[in-house]
Amino acid sequence: MRFQGTETYVATRELQVAVDAAIQLQKPLLIKGEPGTGKTLLAYEIAKALNKNLITWHIKSTTTAQQGLYEYDAVSRLRDSQLGDEKVRNIAHYISKGKLWEAFEADEQAVLLIDEIDKADIEFPNDLLLELDKMEFFVYELNQTIRARQRPIIVITSNNEKELPDAFLRRCFFYYISFPDPTTMQEIIRVHYPDLSNDLMDAAMKVFYNIREVKGLKKKPSTSELLDWIRLLKYGETKAPDLESMDVMTQMPPYAGSLLKNEQDYTLMERLRRFGR
Repeated sequence: MRFQGTETYVATRELQVAVDAAIQLQKPLLIKGEPGTGKTLLAYEIAKALNKNLITWHIKSTTTAQQGLYEYDAVSRLRDSQLGDEKVRNIAHYISKGKLWEAFEADEQAVLLIDEIDKADIEFPNDLLLELDKMEFFVYELNQTIRARQRPIIVITSNNEKELPDAFLRRCFFYYISFPDPTTMQEIIRVHYPDLSNDLMDAAMKVFYNIREVKGLKKKPSTSELLDWIRLLKYGETKAPDLESMDVMTQMPPYAGSLLKNEQDYTLMERLRRFGR
């Protein structure tokens, strides 16, 4: 069982090795990298390539580790008891299974995505140490231990908004997705736009990488934004010569809103354009 990418996801040799290593070590794969480099998509493609079910747990600032295990609705049980509902006799009716529970009890090995773990409270990773290490947790309301039938393949993504605890990092296999070099970027573009002319692809990539090199950008355009931009270039029937002679220091590229995502960067490019002229 080896991951080699898919027809819609270009994985470098290093990334393929990292995925295989995490699977062999039975450790969570912790993925970091610039936004838009395919961290979240990786879990979907691993599940697709290995023909496994995907369970996604998208983390928010209010998410707690307990929610990934289970939640007990004591308020509903109290209300039902006041109404004389017979189901209050079975406390299991008021327990909602979390994503880890769902992955643990799956009949076949699943891929579990814990997406953007750094959005949660700083204690969130520590609160999952035992469960991710031992592959089990205790449900106090049922007096029952839930153990994984088979260890899921766990992919954890982080945007580096918070530092993760050392104890948590020790339990993971780490990989940083570097921004694609031009050769890899060409492969990615070809996957999404197989009929794109070489001239237009080369010209678009030149403008794109030049914008990324502009000093002072708050958010550099990402791979996903380049793909969106190329789609618009095709829609607008932009020709390669229109881009080949473009100097991003003096000209704003067409459909700039696909590449520049905040007012600060847009203003910076406008100032450079006026200064260049």
